[in-house]
Amino acid sequence: MTEETEAPKPTAEKLVAVYIKMRDAKWALAKQDAEIAEQMAIIEAELLEICKATGQDGGRTSKGTFTRSVKTRYDTSDWQSMYKFIKEHDALELLEQRVSQGNMKTFLQDNPGVLPPGLNSFSKYSITIRRPTK
Repeated sequence: MTEETEAPKPTAEKLVAVYIKMRDAKWALAKQDAEIAEQMAIIEAELLEICKATGQDGGRTSKGTFTRSVKTRYDTSDWQSMYKFIKEHDALELLEQRVSQGNMKTFLQDNPGVLPPGLNSFSKYSITIRRPTK
């Protein structure tokens, strides 16, 4: 019978070195992604100009099709008035269903023992890795 040998566990030094190398690669890819997105935005602007000039909402080419559409987003420059409006019209559905993490943390610290019904809390440890100082 042969004994199975366990692979040696990597050291913290090795793990940190690999992590930093991977993070650098990720940042390089993110920078490249931003540059590609910028170039794509230029092409989209040119295609919008073609739609404007031809009066069409798109077109077909041998390489693919393009379609112009309208996307509308809403925002407010006066949140106090928006909150008042939502209360007056009982229109909570105008807000997205998401809890502000920082505001909830502050509320719970300022109001110990007061918990909104259905509130879920998830905590986990995380690791921060920094390069060595020279």
